[in-house]
Amino acid sequence: MKVKKIILGLILINRLLATAQNPILIPDTIMGTNVDLTLQYGTHQFYSGINTNTMGVNGDVLGPTLILNQGDFVNFTVKNNLTDTTTIHWHGMHISGENDGGPHTFITPGTTWNPSFKIMDKASTYWYHPHLHRKTNTHVSKGISGFIIVKDDEEADLDLPRTYGVDDFPLVIQTKDFNTAKEIVVPSNTDDVAMVNATIDGTLEVPAQVVRLRLLNGSSMRVFNVGLEGNKTFYQIGSDGGLLEAPISLTRLQLAPGERAEILIDFASMNGQSLVLKSYASEFQNGIYGASFPGMNANMTLDNYNPNSLNGSDFNLMTFNVVVPTSSPVTAIPNYLVTVTPLSENSSDITRTLVMQPKQMGMNQLNGLFTINNVSFNLDVINYYIPLGNTEIWSIRNQSAIAHPFHIHDVQFYLLDRNGNTPAPSEQGRKDVILIKPQETVRFITKFDDFPSNIPYMYHCHMLIHEDGGMMGQFIVDTTLKINKKSEDGVLVYPNPTTDKFTITSIRNIKDVTVVNALGQMVAQEKELNYFAVTFDTKNWGKGIYFVELIYANDVKGKGGMKRRKDKNNKKRRKIIVQ
Repeated sequence: MKVKKIILGLILINRLLATAQNPILIPDTIMGTNVDLTLQYGTHQFYSGINTNTMGVNGDVLGPTLILNQGDFVNFTVKNNLTDTTTIHWHGMHISGENDGGPHTFITPGTTWNPSFKIMDKASTYWYHPHLHRKTNTHVSKGISGFIIVKDDEEADLDLPRTYGVDDFPLVIQTKDFNTAKEIVVPSNTDDVAMVNATIDGTLEVPAQVVRLRLLNGSSMRVFNVGLEGNKTFYQIGSDGGLLEAPISLTRLQLAPGERAEILIDFASMNGQSLVLKSYASEFQNGIYGASFPGMNANMTLDNYNPNSLNGSDFNLMTFNVVVPTSSPVTAIPNYLVTVTPLSENSSDITRTLVMQPKQMGMNQLNGLFTINNVSFNLDVINYYIPLGNTEIWSIRNQSAIAHPFHIHDVQFYLLDRNGNTPAPSEQGRKDVILIKPQETVRFITKFDDFPSNIPYMYHCHMLIHEDGGMMGQFIVDTTLKINKKSEDGVLVYPNPTTDKFTITSIRNIKDVTVVNALGQMVAQEKELNYFAVTFDTKNWGKGIYFVELIYANDVKGKGGMKRRKDKNNKKRRKIIVQ
């Protein structure tokens, strides 16, 4: 009997530790044009009285919020006090490849990286985090990430909350897995502990007025369906890369890993009351990480995904405790914000087709690796050379059984459609992350108008286990490439003429490519590619006229599965001049 009482007592204590409410951590800020960051180890008490080993920036966990002004030139010092090599990527920001902080820009232990760049972005909420290939998930999950708030004149003219930590709050939403010693487990699909700003069951005092929340999904894998208890209305005012034209009235907001959104909540009539921020995961369809079943077929399993109290269930993220208003509160939701002018679809120079799929199809695909265009990431392979100044449509098809958040570096994009349908109003602003559901095709348009460089940018799935597993590609913006006209049949060969290399791109899957000289002699060949682009080095070919012949794979979906389509348009021929 005594033993049972002890056990029951321990269970009660553990529950109290797990459910006790705590004031959420509000990160410090760094302002100005000189930013010093130190990556370091630390400990943090996610559970009262228990120290968990963490990584942080200028502290034990997470990092300071960087408040930057559009037009300023900012110098950064990033010192790595870890014993592991890492990087820091400025997610969502429009900067050169040298400053982007992708997998090529190592910061080895004990060294310092000094990027410097002009802030060209619109007012919005961005973030920074490590991006070392195969280590991104570990470094982010252990705690290295921070907010970036960019301010500009357009935003300053609006009557919006903007006093940091008073009526304007950054909230990074995450789930993690802890072992019995309360250490963070990475990688893991058993992420059954939700937190905001590294605080479990957190509380935040907010004034009884209009309050601005900057939401970031900083999780490794989980998608959130954010809403307020009682289906209370809130207003979205911004997406990844800037303000929307007008506030959008919502009761739910889906946030995939890497996505951000700015929202307003009117607490004016709630002085002395509390309101819970929740994730309504019970409303997710299968095929989303966070739903009852992570694959679109309920028989598809993901190791250690279930049982999990968060999957397919509504759960609390944090609680707002409403207190007296400030001396100069914002009391109204604005009717208008800024002018948003999407790129015209007619302005596109090329459409690139990307296909996301598992390396191995079948019922166990969720436990394997995923690819983009049948290719896993290779640090030494450039997947696309993009001409400087190109306006492009990217058409991305998800042929896997789970939703993937697609993220592109360097640029913000405008969503054109989902399976041909107009995107929801909340997705019609500037974006750099978009969740693509199973068997869905999403098209966006963007322009590559700056920063030609030999340092590549990334595009990848922002589910960090998938990214670390190779679901990533890279591109270079190249000033030597020029497309003189749009392709009528979806095949482009550029630059033409060329001196050292050329790229073939197609809107259809390329199977074989053969290059012959003017005498009909073969000089190069690539077979069984199943790619949408291929690049040839011409340095040793000699000057002259060459002919490129490509054969499409032409896999199309029909009854009984994938079939090879044979038609008179299966082969294409182009002339290329080497000078």
